[in-house]
Amino acid sequence: MTRDAKWIPRGVIPAVLLPFHEDLSIDEPSFRAHLRDVASVEGLSAITINAHSTEVASCTFDEQKRVLAITQNEIGGRLPIVHGVYAEGSFEAARIAKMAAEGGAGALLVFPPGPFTMGQRPEMAVEHFRRVAGAADLPIIAFQYPLSGSQGYPLATLLKIIEAVPQVTAIKDWCASPQLHERQIRTLQSLKPPVSVLTTHSSWLLGSLVLGCNGLLSGSGSVIADLQVKLFKAVQANDLATAKEINERIWPTAEAFYSEPWVDMHNRMKEALVMMGKLPRAAVRPPLVKIPQAEIERIRRALIAAGLLDHAGKARRAA
Repeated sequence: MTRDAKWIPRGVIPAVLLPFHEDLSIDEPSFRAHLRDVASVEGLSAITINAHSTEVASCTFDEQKRVLAITQNEIGGRLPIVHGVYAEGSFEAARIAKMAAEGGAGALLVFPPGPFTMGQRPEMAVEHFRRVAGAADLPIIAFQYPLSGSQGYPLATLLKIIEAVPQVTAIKDWCASPQLHERQIRTLQSLKPPVSVLTTHSSWLLGSLVLGCNGLLSGSGSVIADLQVKLFKAVQANDLATAKEINERIWPTAEAFYSEPWVDMHNRMKEALVMMGKLPRAAVRPPLVKIPQAEIERIRRALIAAGLLDHAGKARRAA
């Protein structure tokens, strides 16, 4: 398959959350409602599941399969579904990819395998993507981690992956370096056919988008997808004044969600949706635990500053 044969990931792609009951089983009715709520935002390109935002590390293979089935049932007819491929090894990654394709996913988001924390060689990365691509004839988004943790791919390695595996049509860029981020945008989006750079630098989203990203893929879209759409459209139209106005509303949420420790980012988003009346509880699976009350209050203040809650705690639609 060539890179121009299927859907090219671009635009605004929220990564949804996964609600749990108090016993930490999946809360299917709340998940369905959450999917419908996020998917109702006009201007989205796709929805992402079975990724960090849905606590994929704590979900079994069968649970991931069920999450996909629910998503397909609720919104599969309206939006492409990007399915995460999170696995320690390439065999399991290929098994997940095959399941995702059979379940109706429109693209795969491939995480770097865990062993790369000890280092990697380019041929290892290429082989991992070949195994995934061989199991599912779908567009692939490569999740680009920071290079400092050894799971990110040097640009030369990314280019080798793209050359060897034409199904790789985009990257989800979390390189955490503005200079490398811009270099990747310029290089990958100039290829023929282009490979989209989807930013996930949600803590500095405006600055990232103005560098020319073809889209964004972000867990905070589970809360502020409508603001993200407006910001992306304003940047695409070179309307900096409007983009800055929208960013003033996004900024408080970014400060609240993306603070140390970063592992709690989606934990915080669940708390935000509870305050907005969109989730019944903010249960998370271990090793995550509920955040302190002082931090919950900080999130409440951020939502008020963003215009998503009034001072009485009533939710507002991001207009």
